[in-house]
Amino acid sequence: MPVPGSLHHIELYVSDLSRSSEFYSWFLGFFGYREFQKWDSGISFKLDDTYIVLVQTETRFLDPAYHRCRTGLNHLSFHARSRSHVDELTALLDKKGVTILYRDRHPFAGGAGYYAVFFEDPDRIKLEVTAE
Repeated sequence: MPVPGSLHHIELYVSDLSRSSEFYSWFLGFFGYREFQKWDSGISFKLDDTYIVLVQTETRFLDPAYHRCRTGLNHLSFHARSRSHVDELTALLDKKGVTILYRDRHPFAGGAGYYAVFFEDPDRIKLEVTAE
């Protein structure tokens, strides 16, 4: 039985489903998510009782492009198993050429004692993985 108040799912509209599916497949796979459902305009990934859905944005809604500083979603944050788990992911992100944010303060960009990596998905949605 899921914990009341825990997230059931998150649905993200993306500008390029193929590109985002490739990115999230390996990123979420890093945490043990598995592909849950797939259809022409979307895909979902599931871990235990939570799933993340990607849906292709309709062409008429592509402009203006997403920006995390506008009203709405700023970022998604995920728990890491440990600081070494954050470091392992950071190395993978570097290898894949993913934009890592706040590089000058990494891995303490969230403040003293807050150990995390901050980076962007293909639509520049900020993602965070923290071991606190």
